[in-house]
Parts: sequence; C-alpha cells; structure tokens
Amino acid sequence: MTEIERFNSGRVLPRAVPFSEGTAIGGLLFLSGQLGNVPGTMTLVEGGIEAETRQALNNIRTVLEGQGLGLDKLLRCTVMLADIAEWPAFNAVYAAFFSDLPMPARSAFGCNGLALGARVEIECTAAR
Repeated sequence: MTEIERFNSGRVLPRAVPFSEGTAIGGLLFLSGQLGNVPGTMTLVEGGIEAETRQALNNIRTVLEGQGLGLDKLLRCTVMLADIAEWPAFNAVYAAFFSDLPMPARSAFGCNGLALGARVEIECTAAR
C-alpha cells in the first residue's frame, strides 16, 4: 500500500490550523484550499478580489516550493468565489500568473461563506 504524506510548513498558515497544507500519495499532491491570507497568519490581505487572488496564488506557489515543485506541476485548480460577478477580475489575475506556463485544468463557481470572509479560495492538485 502506498503511504500518505501530510505536510504543513507553517509558511502559509499557522501550524495550529486543523488541517494540512496538503497531502501526497504516489505522484499526486492534493493542496488544501488557499485563501489570500498574509503568510503565517489568519488575516486576509487588503485590496479585494485582485489582491486576494494574487496572494492565494503566491500561497499555492509557496506550498508547492516547499515540496520542491513549481506552478508548472499543477494539474487542476478548483476556484470558489464569494461572488461569481467577480470572475472577470479574478480571471485577469489568474491568467497573468500562468502567462508563461501551461494552464492547469480549472473549474470556478460562486459560493456562499468562505473562511475568514474571503473573496476567493483555490484548491489544487499537482504532480511530482
């Protein structure tokens, strides 16, 4: 049986949160949803959807780098938006992040009530 690895560097969220930054099994990594929080804190960056999207993607990059990987290893991202009307603003920041990389598969949907009152949460699957 393949062993499951759980990881939490404490560089994105405090180590005391009741979940891991991600888990890995075989060649796949499953990242927990990332918000646009100031690294190491439970405080969102200021500036609305664009700033939160940028920080959430930087947080994803930090988690991947902790596993020796980059954004190019992302296979799929699931995006949750507090207001689907903010999709165009989210998408502009997201597209710029991947302008020189292959785009991962992605879905996005509006939802009600993200943690910390966030405007966006992004969870991802990556390959080693």
